[in-house]
Amino acid sequence: MLSKGQKINDRYEIIKTIGEGGMANVYLAHDTILDRKVAIKVLRGDLSNDEKFIRRFKREALSVSNLSHPNIVEVYDVGEEDGNYYIVMEYIEGKTLKQLLQKRGALTLTEVIDIMSQLTDGLAHAHEAYIIHRDIKPQNIMIEDNGRIKITDFGIAMALNSTQLTQTNSVMGSVHYLPPEQANGKGATVKSDIYSLGILMYELLTGSVPFKGDTAVEIALKHMKEKIPSVRKQNPTIPQSVENIILKATAKNPKNRYDSVREMHADLETALEKDNEKRLVYEYPENDLEETKVIAPISKEPKKSVVDKPLEKEEIEKDDSVLNEKNEKNKLPIILAAVLLVFLIVLAIVYLLISNQDVKEVKVPNVVGLTTEEAIKKIEKANLKYTTKTEESTTVEEGKVIRTEPKAGSTKTKGSTITIVESSGKEYLLLEDYTGKNYYEIKAKLELKGIKVEMKQKTVENASEYKDKEDLIIDQEPKFDKENETKLYEKDSVILYIPEVDVYPDMVKEKWTLSQVQDFAKEYNLTLDISYKETKEVEENIVLSQGRVAGDPIYEGYTLKVTISKKIEEETEPVDPLMPNDNQE
Repeated sequence: MLSKGQKINDRYEIIKTIGEGGMANVYLAHDTILDRKVAIKVLRGDLSNDEKFIRRFKREALSVSNLSHPNIVEVYDVGEEDGNYYIVMEYIEGKTLKQLLQKRGALTLTEVIDIMSQLTDGLAHAHEAYIIHRDIKPQNIMIEDNGRIKITDFGIAMALNSTQLTQTNSVMGSVHYLPPEQANGKGATVKSDIYSLGILMYELLTGSVPFKGDTAVEIALKHMKEKIPSVRKQNPTIPQSVENIILKATAKNPKNRYDSVREMHADLETALEKDNEKRLVYEYPENDLEETKVIAPISKEPKKSVVDKPLEKEEIEKDDSVLNEKNEKNKLPIILAAVLLVFLIVLAIVYLLISNQDVKEVKVPNVVGLTTEEAIKKIEKANLKYTTKTEESTTVEEGKVIRTEPKAGSTKTKGSTITIVESSGKEYLLLEDYTGKNYYEIKAKLELKGIKVEMKQKTVENASEYKDKEDLIIDQEPKFDKENETKLYEKDSVILYIPEVDVYPDMVKEKWTLSQVQDFAKEYNLTLDISYKETKEVEENIVLSQGRVAGDPIYEGYTLKVTISKKIEEETEPVDPLMPNDNQE
């Protein structure tokens, strides 16, 4: 373990420990040359003498250092000092997805789609560089205050074209996110990461992992054998298109999974635009879920007689005569049946000729606007048969006839079948009391039914009470009335009110001075983190950048980072004592 104040490579000064893992410890440090905070991953002391672990550690550094993507933690430096192997990475201010789940439980649908879209975009970049993460889980994913996702810890990432690595078939990742093929002892592929992404997406939507058990072996067996539970049964507001992404990503048979993370990313981008999508049916069998039935082999040898001896010649001749006699007797019923069949065919032809002369045509009666029962009686009275089907209608009352197929007045032969099209009315949703619920969750639920949702802010007495609750619905229009049900139809509008809180101004655009920022921080009880930058472009003590995005809500006690302009000090030329001074006589 490194201690506070200790320096690595005479450059990185340790501030504190921020994480401990199976392979390495992670420290927050200060880069004294570039004046910035960094995260340093140092191989554990008890492993630094293990050549196998050192090779893996170095490989991680080389693999990840080639990646450059906004959703992947950037690697700055790699080295070794006094037996300490280290990687210097960008420091992420935020929390892990695991911490977020522990605090909030299930996330909203729109949050999950946003998080998974960022994850798949970043992981696709890694896969295109022939790198598999192999340990996708919420503990290895950071979320910044602005909502940006960062994939961390490619500590067991594996280059696809590597040929020198050991333990490629080892189970290295967390068992709750373990693909069935790895649980079965096979190596990791890009589809292994896709499976883990599907399990993670399930957890973000429901707040828990799909497979649980008392031991790692029990959980691994469930990954191999059990179907993943339906997220829609737990939350019916989740669209089928979203559940289908999870089903496709977590298929037991890798052939049924996405071929690439890019494909999964594309489905996430359009998931909320798809209506009435059917539940996914796998193209290939999920072998691990099928029962194996053992069928007894069929013997090809004929059964032997009780007395296994050859027949005498007299017995054979006797049997032949008996058979000939039986054959003659069996021919008589066949002849009689053939004659009867010919007679029936002739009789049917005569009947058809006679009946065709008596065919009558009838007109389809007009039953539009009648109840289905009334329409049936009228159609049967016209010597016609019927079948029914339902259809949505905004003009015809539920239970009444919209039209017939064929239409009224058409000529049909007696006994023909007419289809009665019955109105099922217009689909609607009953208005509920949405106050106290998450705005984005209710918005998604209503918009799936074609209802327009408008968000408005409403002033609240104490904004600080709504810290981390800025998406909470505090009022609605129309109002909920328990006694009188309100039906919402497609294209109807609903207004949802959320708390109005103060937001950060654009200090850079408005050219705030340092004193203005200090007054602002004092007013909202903010902690200021000020840094200075020399520049000729603006005057001194002007805001060059701000850590909080303009428009973000302001909450007391938060830290506000600002960079202030500083005047460049003019350099004076040194005086040479040997040169004459113009001022001297």
